Amino acid sequence: MPKLKTRKAAAKRFRATGTGKIVRRKAFKNHLLEHKTTNKKRQFSKMAIVNERDEENVRLMLPYL
Repeated sequence: MPKLKTRKAAAKRFRATGTGKIVRRKAFKNHLLEHKTTNKKRQFSKMAIVNERDEENVRLMLPYL
């Protein structure tokens, strides 16, 4: 059976935790940060767990995760 290819775009955006959950970066932390509060920017810096409905699609894109 041939090796499965990894979607490189997905590999750069997602990673697995020690327990096997998939985490991602939060949005809204790239630009236009002047009017956003410090607390909001700090919350955007944290990693978020991928929703269970999206997790199956991410795992298909990353077969060796």
